[in-house]
Amino acid sequence: MKEPISLGVIIGNRDFFPDRLVADARIEILEILEKLNIRPILLEEWETKLGGVETFNDARKCADLFKRHKDEIMGVLVVLPNFGDERGVAETLKLSGLNVPVLIQAYPDDLDKLDLARRRDSWCGKISVCNNLYQFGIKYTLTTKHVVSPSDPSFTQDLSDFLGVCRVVKGLRNARIGAVGARPGGFNTVRYSEKILQRQGISVVTVDLSEILGDANKLTKDDQVVKDHLERIASYTPTGSAPSEALIQIAKLDVVLNRFMNDNALDASAIQCWTSLQKNYGCNVCTSMSMMSENMLPSACEVDVTGTLTMYAMQLASGSPSALVDWNNNYASDEDKCVLFHCGNWAKSFLPDIEISTAPILGTTVGVENTYGALSGRTPAMPLTFGRISTDDTRGVIKAYFGEGQLTDDALNTFGNRAVAQINNLQGLMQYVCRNGFEHHVVMNASKTAGILKEAFGNYLGWEIYEH
Repeated sequence: MKEPISLGVIIGNRDFFPDRLVADARIEILEILEKLNIRPILLEEWETKLGGVETFNDARKCADLFKRHKDEIMGVLVVLPNFGDERGVAETLKLSGLNVPVLIQAYPDDLDKLDLARRRDSWCGKISVCNNLYQFGIKYTLTTKHVVSPSDPSFTQDLSDFLGVCRVVKGLRNARIGAVGARPGGFNTVRYSEKILQRQGISVVTVDLSEILGDANKLTKDDQVVKDHLERIASYTPTGSAPSEALIQIAKLDVVLNRFMNDNALDASAIQCWTSLQKNYGCNVCTSMSMMSENMLPSACEVDVTGTLTMYAMQLASGSPSALVDWNNNYASDEDKCVLFHCGNWAKSFLPDIEISTAPILGTTVGVENTYGALSGRTPAMPLTFGRISTDDTRGVIKAYFGEGQLTDDALNTFGNRAVAQINNLQGLMQYVCRNGFEHHVVMNASKTAGILKEAFGNYLGWEIYEH
């Protein structure tokens, strides 16, 4: 079971509406949150009238509660069983100092219950609450339906998506990414600005590749930690025809990379590969990158820091691993299909036929025998969310594009990590990518989470976004 996410809960109230509406809403919303493994943080029924927020004094009490749990609360759910108090919600959030996503839910009225004793007027009240949040400069998220019962399936989906938004926003505001080695000389495309990222709370921790390789070379095949990592590799993937010497090299590198990640409390990594590793160490790092990505520590090659940041964002949105891929080839004459490819670093979740192999293209210049560690495997049909985060350094902004499509089972006779993607208006997407200076690397995730990314990137992080 996943660890519960903590949400602050504000139940709005207005005293000339029936108290029963607030009491019933409290019971209903708490039952739903428990089913979804969400930990609610809200006022007790005795702390204010029915535990709702109406007066400024109520707002101060609720804000003080949220302050005490500031490190736990990832988002706030506002529940409006009636019109609610428009100022109470905004003042609670302002006084609390929270800077987290906020979801606004309002109950629907029943046509046969519009008398004074049973009417809600939440339709109108939600507009007033949002107006006040807008005036206060507080960002918020809306449910798909303007008013919706918590028992409605659409609200369950809205709440699930909102949790994804909360994970993305919190994760990216505190992300720590390891940059291992220098950007390869032939990859200007992956240039980025550390300073622009840092302004968003995203830290980059650098290390020279020579330090990593130097530490790896100090290890021997007889060291217990190397033996342990050899076992991990063998249990992760068939080793194919890889010689034992190459597997030992891969294992030693894996030991050092994992130490670097742990010592620096990193969330993701981007590693120099082409071609220093092969020339100076004698193997590919793809296997380690795949294992880290599968274990929710995304890793990208060519020191593509914003590429691995995208992997991390999509992982947070979906709860599943991501993979860095190349927009690589057309698929015959089908204008809405293309081939996604990389040497072999995709997470195991994408590769049911995974096996350690070599990187033939790279091998033409460094020797195929120096490229063991690249993975071979074909990705079958599955859902697709694709996208890319990039720093536009000359303009001083972070920009992103993303969209959804499908990975297919169409025939594909080639090597490496490979997939066929089908995307509506793919030609228009490629026009956008090229005209706006995006990289040839893109990220794929087996999900349908473009809406989550749009809300997190555009609304809460304030980035320039394009949803295809």
